[in-house]
Amino acid sequence: MQPLVRLRLRLTAWYAGVVLSLLALMSAGLYVAVRRQTSADLDRSLEAATAAVIQAARIREMEHARAHGVLADALDELHIPDRSLYLFDSAGAPIKPDSAAPWIVAAARVAARAGRADGDFETPDDRDVRLHAERFTGARGSPAVALVVANEPELEDQYAPWVRVFALVALAALVLVTGGGYLLIRAATAPVEQSLVQMRRFMADAAHELRTPVTLLRTRAELAAGQDREPARDRETFDTIEREAMRLGEIVGELLTLARADAGERLPAREALYLDDAVAGAVEAARALARRNAVALEVDRFEEAKIRGDPALVRQLLLIVLDNALKFTPAGGRVTLGVSVADGRAAVVVTDTGVGIAADDLPHVFERFYRGTAGTQVAEGAGLGLAIARWIAEVHGATIDLVSQPRAGTRVTIRFPLVP
Repeated sequence: MQPLVRLRLRLTAWYAGVVLSLLALMSAGLYVAVRRQTSADLDRSLEAATAAVIQAARIREMEHARAHGVLADALDELHIPDRSLYLFDSAGAPIKPDSAAPWIVAAARVAARAGRADGDFETPDDRDVRLHAERFTGARGSPAVALVVANEPELEDQYAPWVRVFALVALAALVLVTGGGYLLIRAATAPVEQSLVQMRRFMADAAHELRTPVTLLRTRAELAAGQDREPARDRETFDTIEREAMRLGEIVGELLTLARADAGERLPAREALYLDDAVAGAVEAARALARRNAVALEVDRFEEAKIRGDPALVRQLLLIVLDNALKFTPAGGRVTLGVSVADGRAAVVVTDTGVGIAADDLPHVFERFYRGTAGTQVAEGAGLGLAIARWIAEVHGATIDLVSQPRAGTRVTIRFPLVP
């Protein structure tokens, strides 16, 4: 399994674990809240039932002379659903009914001494019950204890349908959140994956490009070391070594430029400069290559254009474009360059009559180490120039557009924002 895939699965597992923990905490909080509310409702119900017993007992006692019998009659006449009613005397002895379980008698005696008693109990038949008892004084001054017992409702049974619905909703939410989280993580890590792919391809291409000049240097050196000295042959060998060393140095320099650009170490200067002057300097520097390749280098319209940027990088950008135009234009061809101003932007246009670029190659010309079919046949190079040119254009807020047709030439347009 690839490291990035493992990372995605691990992040998704963490995401699902956090969501599951939140659902568990929410469920526990909801359960506690419902349990407390139910217990409070039960307590209020028990207190109301006890008050009803006390009130009924007092009324009956006022109407008759015999206290105990009257209290018993009052309890017989009072009916509260799902509640067990008891009456005890001041000593905790049962009045009605005439017997009670030991734990009920014990609670009645506590109420007789303290005034009231509450508690949760488990009956011998495994029922959970709640009890409330109060001491009171009858209408004729006789003390007694009223006690009410009720079954504690089982939340699992009482809210079973809602529990099932909540469990299904929570499960669906967990599945959706986990799936959605994986998709979000995959989308978030897609740029990382793309960067890793580009890095691996970059390293492979760099190794390939560096291997050729290094192999030639080593081969030439080994051959020269094993041969007798001959001035003509030695000169040819040294010329080849110098040429390959220069090529190797150019590739290393371009790689270093791109590496610094990726790391953000090469911050461009922000100076006011005139683009037409920079273009004129680049043209003079490229005339030697134009003469060597027997290509006419012509200057078109030059308009004054003030921009802000790094003079060295702007010059490098212009030289890269001019160098490509001159290298891919056959002898007898023409390269034309001009500077114009329109709509608040300065445009540098370089047009050549070279071999052109195939339509399939056009979308890839700014990729690192990409040279295309025509590029490998016509001129040498590592395929890093246009990648550097695009980076320079981007850091200056400029755009670089390329239009080309095979065997009809290429036009490169670089547009810089003007400054007052």
